[in-house]
Amino acid sequence: MTTSFSSGPFGSGRGFGAAGGGLFDAMDQLREAFEQRFPARMARGDVRSAVLSLLQEKPMHGYQIIAEIGERSGGMWKPSPGSVYPTLQMLADEGLIVAEESGGRKTYSLTEVGRAEAESRTEGSAPWEMPGMKDAARAATLPKAGVKLAQAAAQVAQHGTAEQVAEAEDVLDDARRKLYSILAQD
Repeated sequence: MTTSFSSGPFGSGRGFGAAGGGLFDAMDQLREAFEQRFPARMARGDVRSAVLSLLQEKPMHGYQIIAEIGERSGGMWKPSPGSVYPTLQMLADEGLIVAEESGGRKTYSLTEVGRAEAESRTEGSAPWEMPGMKDAARAATLPKAGVKLAQAAAQVAQHGTAEQVAEAEDVLDDARRKLYSILAQD
């Protein structure tokens, strides 16, 4: 069974009535464009390289490694536990790291062989230092801010009064004009 909603100021609805539906479509399009431009996956072997680079600095547990990679990449790359923990196990099997359990948490550190392996890899840059990674991280913040703005506008469209919706439209029009004026500057 298909249900259709009438068009309103924000396009056709997707389960929310007329107001806000087209806005949700626009948010989906913005998210999809963001994901196409900035892929979340890194090359094979980058998790291994990143783990060795981080453990060269200090012992860490798995969650710290994931968080540190995310922070150092400016949020552009946050490997999943499903890629980090098997990598940690593989490095342990290879004798490059050891795990010490304390308080129910394993903290990983490099062995002497692991330190030599990590030092041999320092000739290249860490995966989060790859050319273009910082530029991509900077460029990613604007689409994310746009999605947050669209989410707020959708909330006003869905729950606001007619006066609130009109005021929100004015705010969005003003924001659009200001963004274009940024491009017009020398």
